[in-house]
Amino acid sequence: MTEDASCLKQPGVGRARRLAAVAAAVVAVGVAPALTTDAAASAPVSVVVMAGPGATGTAETALIGLGGHVTRPLGVINGFAADIPGSAVGSLAAVPGVTSVTPDRPMRPLSIVPALGYDPSTDLGSMSQVSQFVGAQSAWAAGLTGQGVDVAVIDTGITPVPGLDAPGKVINGPDLSFDEGTPAMTSLDAYGHGTFMASLIAGRDDTASTSVAGCSTCLNTSGYSDTTKFVGIAPDARLINVKVGAADGSADVSQVIAAIDWVTQHAHDPGLNIRVLNLSFGTQSGQDWTLDPLAYAADQAWRHGIVVVASAGNDGAAAVDQNGNPLTLADPAYDPNVLAVGAVDLATAAIPTFAQHGTSQRPVDVVTPGTHIIGLRVPGSFIDTLATNTGQVGSRFQRGSGTSESAAIASGLVALLAQEYPTATPDQLKDLIDKSATTKMPKAAALSLALRQVAKDKVSYAGNGMMFFDPSHKLKQHTGSLAAATGKGTLEASRGGVYVADTGVNLTGEQDSFGHPFSSSAMAILEASATSWTAGVWNGNRWTGDSWAGNRWSTAAWTASDWAGNRWTGNRWSGMAWDGNRWTGSGWAGNRWTGTTWSGNRWSTYSST
Repeated sequence: MTEDASCLKQPGVGRARRLAAVAAAVVAVGVAPALTTDAAASAPVSVVVMAGPGATGTAETALIGLGGHVTRPLGVINGFAADIPGSAVGSLAAVPGVTSVTPDRPMRPLSIVPALGYDPSTDLGSMSQVSQFVGAQSAWAAGLTGQGVDVAVIDTGITPVPGLDAPGKVINGPDLSFDEGTPAMTSLDAYGHGTFMASLIAGRDDTASTSVAGCSTCLNTSGYSDTTKFVGIAPDARLINVKVGAADGSADVSQVIAAIDWVTQHAHDPGLNIRVLNLSFGTQSGQDWTLDPLAYAADQAWRHGIVVVASAGNDGAAAVDQNGNPLTLADPAYDPNVLAVGAVDLATAAIPTFAQHGTSQRPVDVVTPGTHIIGLRVPGSFIDTLATNTGQVGSRFQRGSGTSESAAIASGLVALLAQEYPTATPDQLKDLIDKSATTKMPKAAALSLALRQVAKDKVSYAGNGMMFFDPSHKLKQHTGSLAAATGKGTLEASRGGVYVADTGVNLTGEQDSFGHPFSSSAMAILEASATSWTAGVWNGNRWTGDSWAGNRWSTAAWTASDWAGNRWTGNRWSGMAWDGNRWTGSGWAGNRWTGTTWSGNRWSTYSST
């Protein structure tokens, strides 16, 4: 993977830089003190010297002339380890062809960065590695960080853990989840999924910055390439949090549709610029995408200028759906107008078995890394406290696999492109994404994978290839028209046989979570004009407040009954049953969940390997 813009034509530059960072991590502990050049410091010191191409001999000659000697060659970084009088370090560093002189102290190895709890130089699930593989670091070096772009995240909420707690990083839209009746939980992620996805899209440690001044662990000309910091794909993008999943993850399709409609209608409220919508969610709908109400809501968001990024689904091991038909992409990814994102395993360049790939008529558009990805965890959340969750990393992170993760990574990349092309339409950006996708692993990425064919045995499963930021591809005018849809199907088919339940009563049929009748035909008319919400009222019931209150959307008490005829109360959902949700995942410890109750949830796979 290229690591700065110049490396696109000089892949060896990024490779050498990355390997130098690896070597420094292995031989140093923490932040080593600066090497002294004081004349009094004549005692020998151990250093690692890195030279430019063809300059190793010159550097060695200069070293000997300054009273030093080589202790071991380090060909992998085009350099060597050496002992040299402390007073001569500055002179050696100034020799033409010498690119760096850094300490080589006989201390304990530190391949694992203590602040992170993992080794970002070798762990293919680290965002440092992922951002290199997909070209995000090249974008950062070119000044593209997502600045000025808002990404809406419809999920289980976002908790402001470190890395997502910078002022203004997260703007809370309406909370449409079953937690809405509990003020202390409004917009927060008690489940742990939404925060994880948000961190991949736009997380950023407070100590991370664009400056490379004094940064010995940066991989290119952007400080965001610092391997000791956690940085998401679009670190300066803003996140618009629209919560639909409750503390146990439960959510109905009607809530997701309402959330999409809200994003579409409020994308350009004063101070907002929602260009991207992340949906790490999917059902296995029993109807064609042209009829499906969920797909139609996503389709209308696209037509109103928002790039909808949808996960392909994690039922890839299944050959057919519940009706015996060839397994399509999850809903709404199976809508050909949106950006459908599948997964690739960076360790093998293969498509993981869990990832849905669609049909020949509607395959995924692109794939992004989706196995063993490291993101921010919510301590004490539902996921965090699962006995089967073995994926915690260090004190801050969680490891996860699924097309949910892939969609989040793709959303970050779209945010970078949206910054570069602020007036581009979703169709133009999708064309650019499809054309710049790579079918081979980039040269400057993990060396064992360089130029390896993506999905060699099943090329069609990868769509156009791995999504990749490539500045050589430029935006062009879009030709053609979007396929037409009506959205006049049923909520019941959209649910795909997956239901929420209250006191044993499943939410089924053509009704929303308030038990209010839902007319897909009437809703489709309103969605086409982006007018399905009237202040805080959707489908005839009050779901939230009427307007913005400072930097968050106002709330309102739910006074209507639910579909089972029960009143909403603050603790109503503490013991809620859930008949298997569809937040595109397989489990939390690498195993496949098989049940249809909460012993079988449907978010993302989380594991320690």
